[in-house]
Formats: sequence, structure tokens, C-alpha cells
Amino acid sequence: MTRAPLITPVLFAGCIIMLISFAVRASFGVFQIPIAEEFNWLRAEFSLAIAIQNLAWGIGQPIFGAIAEKLTDRKAIIVGAIIYAVGLVASAYSITPLAHQTYAWLVGFGIAGTGFGVILAVVGRAASDENRSMALAIATAAGSAGQVVGAPVAEWLLTIMPWQSVFIVFAGLILASLLVLPLMKAEPAASKAELEESIGQVITRAFKDPSYTLIFLGFFSCGYQLAFVTAHFPAFVTELCGPILPGGALYNIGITSTSALGALAISLIGLANIAGTLTAGYLGKRYSKKYLLAGIYLGRTVVAALFIMFPITPTSVILFSVAMGSLWLATVPLTSGLVAHIYGLRYMGTLYGIVFFSHQLGSFLGVWLGGRMYDIYGDYTAVWWVGVGVGLFSAIVHLPVKERPLRSVAAA
Repeated sequence: MTRAPLITPVLFAGCIIMLISFAVRASFGVFQIPIAEEFNWLRAEFSLAIAIQNLAWGIGQPIFGAIAEKLTDRKAIIVGAIIYAVGLVASAYSITPLAHQTYAWLVGFGIAGTGFGVILAVVGRAASDENRSMALAIATAAGSAGQVVGAPVAEWLLTIMPWQSVFIVFAGLILASLLVLPLMKAEPAASKAELEESIGQVITRAFKDPSYTLIFLGFFSCGYQLAFVTAHFPAFVTELCGPILPGGALYNIGITSTSALGALAISLIGLANIAGTLTAGYLGKRYSKKYLLAGIYLGRTVVAALFIMFPITPTSVILFSVAMGSLWLATVPLTSGLVAHIYGLRYMGTLYGIVFFSHQLGSFLGVWLGGRMYDIYGDYTAVWWVGVGVGLFSAIVHLPVKERPLRSVAAA
């Protein structure tokens, strides 16, 4: 019997789109200080724009999931990429906080159309049962690879052109990612009973299941922690980290400022996450996904608490980035795989999109609260400890999840 290949055209194309989409998304924290300094804005102003992006991403995720399931995945991705590019170009010509915050809705919806919900659903359907967990992990890791290059590329581009031009360059890259779209074609992989159910029946069945609610609640802290770090960590490092000493290891590889260290930290998180996410996908096929998720959230809680309890130095920033990065998006293939395992593949995009909305509510709060509390207190300590608390909450709420397929109405 021939084994199904792990790397398929769908997976390859999905990885390219995710890599470019997430490279752009992960770079926004690098623009925090340049934009605030140019317009003399409070830190909360641009933070709110990034927070709105995350909220729009969460709102748009189930919408684009439903579009993909009704009109095909490729049409959903095309619409998402166009909206993403338009939002970036419009933001480049914005000179007021309100304009940035308004166009952030377009950017957020664009990310939804080119991100996890749509891409993971089509990758999951195209993969065999034996390869699904690993295929989801590889697609997620591609997003991490985007994070590796996104912040440093943005930092480099800012040295040769204004931030407005960088936004326009990024818009072009988003549209260029559509060149691989012809490869994104997967037949629906669902049982006869799943095909007979309407989307309304599936959603109602999921909402009545306490496990779905627990998964929804548990994903909140993932969004809070990731978005807060992505948006504020470069500025956090720039302002609070000790000096980069001439002759030191970092200085010798070209990291001569805390600003460059902040961009490096985001890249290290993404780099470590590639290994962490692939490991999660490998383990997700062999062990309980809910216990793996609980362990990841507990690990994040410990790492974040230890980091803020000790002096912030270049060494501690590097150690934190690698440790947190190994746990960064490891939750995504496990959470999406858990949804597919319990509720089936037919409407996985929509059901995962709804769960992902919780993730983005957390993202909105993490980004906005970070900027707001910075303006009030002058540092990020309080909002950091909130992240520690919600991480522990997520570790606990995954434990009661019943990890077994829920029978469809048609099969009952």
C-alpha cells in the first residue's frame, strides 16, 4: 500500500502564503517607535491600530472560513489578499491616529483571508489522516518562518526608506503571494454524515458541547501573549534592556543597539517556534492534544514569570525569546487538530475560525492594554503579569475537554 505524501502542492502553496502574510503581520511592532515619534503620538495610539487589526482578524476569520466553504478556498484567499494590500497602502498615507485605526480594520480582515483559518482548513482537508497533524504543524511553522524574516526585513528597509514606503513594498509582496494560488485545490474530506449536515447544525452542535466552550476560552491567552509580545517587545527591549557592550558577542554580529536587539528577539521567537511547532505536530499525532496544550500554556506562564522577575539584560532577552518561541505557535496545530478531531473536517474552517475569534479578543486586549498601561505607568510590568495569569487559566481550562469525536446529527 502506497503511503500518502506529506508534502503536497496544497501544503507548499499554503506555506508560501502564510510565510508572506505573517512576515508582514509580525513586523508591525518595529513601526511602533518610528510612527509615534514622527507624529508625536502617545504609545496607545498606534497600539490601538495594531489591536484593531487583531480584533478584525478575529471577526473576519469565521467569515472567511464560511466564504471558503461556500465559494472555494482560492476565492477567499484572493479577497483577503486584496483587502490586506489595500489596507497597507491606505495606512501608508495616513497621518492621524484615527486614519491608522480605521484602515487597521482592512489589514486585519486581510490577515484573516490569508491566515490560519482558511489555509489550515484547506491543508487539513488535503492531508491524509496519518499526515494531518504534521501538515498543520508545517503550515503553522511557515507562519513562524515569516516572523523570522519579517521584523529584520522591516528594520532593514526602514534604514533605506521611510516607513510609508515599507508599507507599500509589503502590500506588493502580499499580492505577489497569489502567484502560487493555482496549487491551492483540495477536495472536501468529510464523511457522508458530515456532508449531510448544514453549517448551522454543526455550529449549534458545537456550541452545545462544553468542550468547545473550553477550547474557545483557552485560546484567549494565546492571543493575548503573542500579540502583546509582537507589538510591544521591540519597544520594551529598546527602553528597558541594558546596553549592548562593544566587543560582546551580540555587538560582534552587528547587534549594536537595543532597537536591533528588539527586532532580533522577534526573529528568534519565530525561529525557535519552527522547531516547537513541528514538535507539537509530531506529538499531536501520538499523545492527547488537550494535555499537550495544557503543558504549553503552563510552560509559557513559567517562562514569562521568570523573565519579568529578573533584571532585563541582552542575555535574558535572548533566553526568553528562544524559550517563549519554542512554545509560541505550538498551540495552533494542536487546537485546530483538536477541533477537526472532535467536530469533523467539513466545516473545520468556520468552527476553528470561531475559536480563533477568542484568540483575537485576547490579541486586541494584549496590544491595546500594553499601550494604555504604558502611557499610564510608564512601563509594561502590570500588563505582563496579566499575561502570566491568563496563561495559567488556559492551562487549567483545557484539562476537562473531552477529546473524542462528537457524533453528527445525521449519524445519530
